[in-house]
Amino acid sequence: MDETTVQLLCPECAKDWQVSPGELPDPAEMFHCPNCHASRRTAEFTRTDRDLQTLKQLG
Repeated sequence: MDETTVQLLCPECAKDWQVSPGELPDPAEMFHCPNCHASRRTAEFTRTDRDLQTLKQLG
């Protein structure tokens, strides 16, 4: 079985990566880019609406 991942994109430095939704804070909580350390709501890092929905359902 493949593990579900969420695609993330930093709105400041454009770093993109994937992570398991269980490893992320709730969409409204603060998240920090591992590359540039930008701080925003986790939801702002999700690449697509589908990634956001996956995070809300499985996070």
